[in-house]
Amino acid sequence: MTKTKKPEFRPDEFVVYPAHGVGRILSIEEQEIAGFKLELFVITFEKDKMTLRVPTHRALDIGMRQLSSPDVVSKALETLKGKAKVKRAMWSRRAQEYEQKINSGDLLSIAEVVRDLHRAEDQREQSYSERQLYEAALDRLTREVAAVVGTDAAGAQKRVDDVLMSRAA
Repeated sequence: MTKTKKPEFRPDEFVVYPAHGVGRILSIEEQEIAGFKLELFVITFEKDKMTLRVPTHRALDIGMRQLSSPDVVSKALETLKGKAKVKRAMWSRRAQEYEQKINSGDLLSIAEVVRDLHRAEDQREQSYSERQLYEAALDRLTREVAAVVGTDAAGAQKRVDDVLMSRAA
């Protein structure tokens, strides 16, 4: 088993795991799995009531990363102000692209999904699958904004909502 460069993640630090969003590293532990000793990050996702164990040598390959900088959060909120860029492709193709952007863990890509799927009060109703993707992207975005800005989920949600409403006005 080759060792790749070890990420600089520490216990009690927030990280972004692409498939699940923002989590907190509880500890770094060693376990023996199939005869191999593995060093693992133990990450908890409070909202999902989930604990994940990620091998430390695979964390960067998987796409685990530090929280975004405040500059990136500002760019993401700026992205929300833009005009929705909806491609004329079939919904299944667009949905697949949105899903990939959400699971990439990239805050700017997630903001693009929120921007593209956001509906103002006077617009037509979203389909069930559109609403599911929108809510997943919005949840990931607000959780990372909350962790970076140091506020609670409600404060981050209000901040994102204010930006989206200013766009509609």
